[in-house]
Amino acid sequence: MHLNPYGEYAVLLAASLADDWPADRHGIEARTREFGMTMAFAERPDDHASTRRVIDDWLTVVDAPTAPERARLLNAQMAAAAAYPRLTDHDDEGWHLHYRDEDQSLAHVLHAVISVGTALHLTTRGMHRLGRCEAGLLMPGECTAVVVDVTRNGRRRYCSVRCANRAAVRRHRARAR
Repeated sequence: MHLNPYGEYAVLLAASLADDWPADRHGIEARTREFGMTMAFAERPDDHASTRRVIDDWLTVVDAPTAPERARLLNAQMAAAAAYPRLTDHDDEGWHLHYRDEDQSLAHVLHAVISVGTALHLTTRGMHRLGRCEAGLLMPGECTAVVVDVTRNGRRRYCSVRCANRAAVRRHRARAR
């Protein structure tokens, strides 16, 4: 039984958009489909720019230096996206919850889904399980990718094996000097 449809997938969607921003609105909607969102969104002229602001705001949560600051930022984002959760059965997919009102813009829906999903992710897995690739912390400017830690042990620090290997080589060379 899957009780948290907006947790892991919403955070992974946000990270995907942050790390590889689509060129247009169509690309954003296609990415939402890749991460399991099936509902169509009415087009609005500012969808691309508005969604970019949602992701930029979300990145302030990713980059928050402490858990209390992360919680404060995320609480403000959820308050701004507030809508009553409601049961829906669109497209005959079966009854499920939506954290939005009817006919909202793509950006507003993503704001709600991503902020609630991030809160669920952090409260169920741990406040430390979201951040930037540690390769960028070791070598500023090296990598700024978002790391969403969904591992069992909760120790993921790098966005990829490549970044982890490059950091290990750097540490080895520093010790050899």
